[in-house]
Amino acid sequence: MPKARLPAEWEPQAGVMLTWPHEDTDWGDRLPVVYPVFAAIGSAISAHEILLSVCQSTAHAARVRQLLRERGAAVDRLRFCIAPSDDSWARDHGPLTTVAGGRALLNDFIFNGWGGKFAGARDSAISGTLQAQRVFPATEMHRREFVLEGGAIETDGAGTLLARRSSVITDTRNPGLRQADVERLLGDYLGFDRFLWLDHGDVSGDDTDGHIDTLARFAAPDTIVYATAPANDADHPGLDAMEGQLRGLRTRSGSPYRLLPLPFPGVHLDRDGRRLPATYANFLLINDAVLLPTYAVAEDAEAIAVLSGAFPGRDVIPVDCRDIIEQNGSLHCLTMQFPAQVELRDSLEFTTA
Repeated sequence: MPKARLPAEWEPQAGVMLTWPHEDTDWGDRLPVVYPVFAAIGSAISAHEILLSVCQSTAHAARVRQLLRERGAAVDRLRFCIAPSDDSWARDHGPLTTVAGGRALLNDFIFNGWGGKFAGARDSAISGTLQAQRVFPATEMHRREFVLEGGAIETDGAGTLLARRSSVITDTRNPGLRQADVERLLGDYLGFDRFLWLDHGDVSGDDTDGHIDTLARFAAPDTIVYATAPANDADHPGLDAMEGQLRGLRTRSGSPYRLLPLPFPGVHLDRDGRRLPATYANFLLINDAVLLPTYAVAEDAEAIAVLSGAFPGRDVIPVDCRDIIEQNGSLHCLTMQFPAQVELRDSLEFTTA
């Protein structure tokens, strides 16, 4: 039997899941500001593949559908489903999809609000709710009794994991499990057989304990792009130490990785003066394109250039995410992709009209 593996994000995709905010979330008082950003992300996705929108109710779905249509989304690629949610970070509550022998398997991990910091029970139930609605009609789903967020792990698609220990091996997520236990389970569930653990690197304002998707990302099996900060910035010591660790990593063949530094997007503060987690590493790969979070600074152009070089042949589409980082995440955090082997269907009749 072929061994299951977690595909790399650059592999062909069926679609992307986006869990939309609503009045009963922390986004509630800012919906008029953040809905246009969600619509921009969703519309860009629909130009390349299916957009699966997770909504709170049928009325919410109708509103979301109208927002997407007004933004010019490809209506024939829009899918909608209903599931109660605590928040909108689909990267961390969406299923992780493995592939073996051309068949996909949805892995539904426990989400506990980043180690119990926030409510997460409704979010943790979303994948199961969608499966019960036959949103994935031809794909099995297995519930995994293990706490894991998608933003905490990076893969090259060939069995290599890149992650921070601090957001995977913690007593607030899986108490009592040692690194060897965690590696065994990640191998069993997601097919990893190489583990590249980092101990350094933080982005101010992040409350995930160091998710890798804000720090360092595979751009190819031999290439990693990563966040940086200038020497006079508070984040520099940790990110500089992370860069040192990245330089010490080796590919499966034993070669050093090709490392591509991303520019520093500057310091961004909320209305109360709290620093927000702006990072260019939180990009999303979709079919033939890259969605890049931008922050209305000169460095946006440099980040576009870096990712254009890292992903030749893909359009780099900037999305202003200043209003998103107010809730401590960015573009990749909001989304979860499904490989091409997964069929995505509506669970609402009106969406087929």
